[in-house]
Amino acid sequence: MKEKFPLHWIYIIAKLSIGLIFAYAGFVKLIDPKAFAKIISQYDIIPDILLPYFAIGLPAIELIAGLGLIFNLRGSLFAVFLLLMIFLSVLGYGIYNNMNVDCGCFSEEEINGMNSLKIAFYRDIIMISAVIFIFSYKKYLNKNRFFRLKTNIKEERI
Repeated sequence: MKEKFPLHWIYIIAKLSIGLIFAYAGFVKLIDPKAFAKIISQYDIIPDILLPYFAIGLPAIELIAGLGLIFNLRGSLFAVFLLLMIFLSVLGYGIYNNMNVDCGCFSEEEINGMNSLKIAFYRDIIMISAVIFIFSYKKYLNKNRFFRLKTNIKEERI
């Protein structure tokens, strides 16, 4: 029991941290969707006609996924993982094309050009590692619960 105690705290801290980061990032972007639309347009990936939908929809999904992770809502961890994969792809695209743009992760204050993209890329890799840890630990917990339940049923039958 003592062996998994530190892992359990790491799991809780990782889950809350990722959830809070996503909830905060989504909330900040929802406050000023025009500024976020401007940032998105600099990547030149999304047609202009769809920018307003992405500028509101993406932060809303981020906010919901972050809150879902905090409150253990089913599917939120997978949503966070998918969002991180999308963000990594976009950041990688920006780095590959030597774009001097804001990463769009939190707010306009993050503008440091290319350096910002690389920092955001590495930050997202760390967050994906945390998400994989959270997923693995949840799977470990569920497996052990099932094993204990199965063992308890066998003991009752004896």
